[in-house]
Amino acid sequence: VRVDGAKVVKVDVKATNGVIHVIDKVLMPSSASIVETAVKAGSFKTLAAALTAASLVETLQGNGPFTVFAPTDEAFAKLPEGTVASLLEPANLPTLQAILTYHVVPGRIFSTDLVNGTKAKTAQGESLAIKINKKGVRINDSMVVKADIDASNGVIHVIDSVLMPPVSESAAAAD
Repeated sequence: VRVDGAKVVKVDVKATNGVIHVIDKVLMPSSASIVETAVKAGSFKTLAAALTAASLVETLQGNGPFTVFAPTDEAFAKLPEGTVASLLEPANLPTLQAILTYHVVPGRIFSTDLVNGTKAKTAQGESLAIKINKKGVRINDSMVVKADIDASNGVIHVIDSVLMPPVSESAAAAD
């Protein structure tokens, strides 16, 4: 068994206040920002392009901490054809920024901090619904497929679809 590249060499060493699992190297916290971590992963090319187009890269490289529910390239591919290209157009910058900031929650929230039935207020202003059951963790209707990717300024949870902020009644009436 391996944990972040370290081999577990001994398990279940009992202590008065818990259990120890011995590993063969020292684990160091990440020195890469959320953006650097996502780019390095290689499965967030569309997200990286969208963050660049929305001028949010510098923000997500800042101090944070941030929790990012990051849709993969496959998640973006599930959107109707032409949606991503349309969102990347300069005229749609406010919509793109709203969608991307809807994926960001201030603070460093690990999966062990999530509570079923609660809501998390996003940087966009609306809240995400957290649902936990035997099948896993859902953020709104999106499944968390990989959790707790540590970054120097926050944490990333990989999700299988793009989260869309609710459309306000006034915006819907304008459309």
